[in-house]
Amino acid sequence: MVRRLARAADDGYRNELAPGLHAVPDAERLALELGRSAARLDALAAPGGAPGAYGVAARLGADGRFEDGLWLAFQIAVLGPLDEPDPFAEIERVAVGWASGEPPQLEGARFGRRGVGDPARALSAFGAYRAWAARSGGQAAALAGQPTWTAERRFDRAFERLALPGLGRGPRFEFLLSAGLLGLASLRPASLHLLADPRDATALAAKRVFGIGDPLLCERRAAALADACALPVAALDVALVEWTRPDGPRASGGVSAQPDPEQLELARSALGLGPVSGSDAA
Repeated sequence: MVRRLARAADDGYRNELAPGLHAVPDAERLALELGRSAARLDALAAPGGAPGAYGVAARLGADGRFEDGLWLAFQIAVLGPLDEPDPFAEIERVAVGWASGEPPQLEGARFGRRGVGDPARALSAFGAYRAWAARSGGQAAALAGQPTWTAERRFDRAFERLALPGLGRGPRFEFLLSAGLLGLASLRPASLHLLADPRDATALAAKRVFGIGDPLLCERRAAALADACALPVAALDVALVEWTRPDGPRASGGVSAQPDPEQLELARSALGLGPVSGSDAA
């Protein structure tokens, strides 16, 4: 069942890449969110450009401290940056080092919208993740897999193996995605992994945008839209969710990045929209 989401009145808009959209304002909002999400990925991947706790994790990896960097990236994904001026304040308050052997102390902890949202689930995820890493001799070894694997296959296998208690599709995808972008592991998603949880926010939004309930067909349509916009498919993960929230505050995921004008134009063109106006890029 797809939840009913706020949407504009049908004005005759149709586009084969987003068959669930029937109004120009909805398509314009999707193009903008695609541009914003792409800018977020670029910021995370830029050398020295990742903000806050993400930047700390990247620097740990650059110093060869991959276990500490990966553990911090995992804590970021489970807790989720807050939609506040200092999105990482809570993560910095509770995060612990890998060598501690302990999970963060979550009494009174606040979770961002991208996190697991519940202390009990978070503690389950932390405990299961540590046990998972220990079985392979560490996080980096667990994520590495076979030397011959591509970054895409490595992501797929890690995503499957990280189906742990308390760790839903969203935080799992975000952890592996950010670990790859921050240079902590060779990981790159080739799909959105919508089959993992049909109730996940990205999966629900994909059904709405692509006009179909079958996750496999949603994956194909997501890949086609990403290709037409010259975007990695990972850009759709946050973009689809934020598209469903036209009236509420955006969940920036700790990265406030404005879309690149050329990228925004590509997304608008793929969706059959005209040139961007000043208000579209805001």
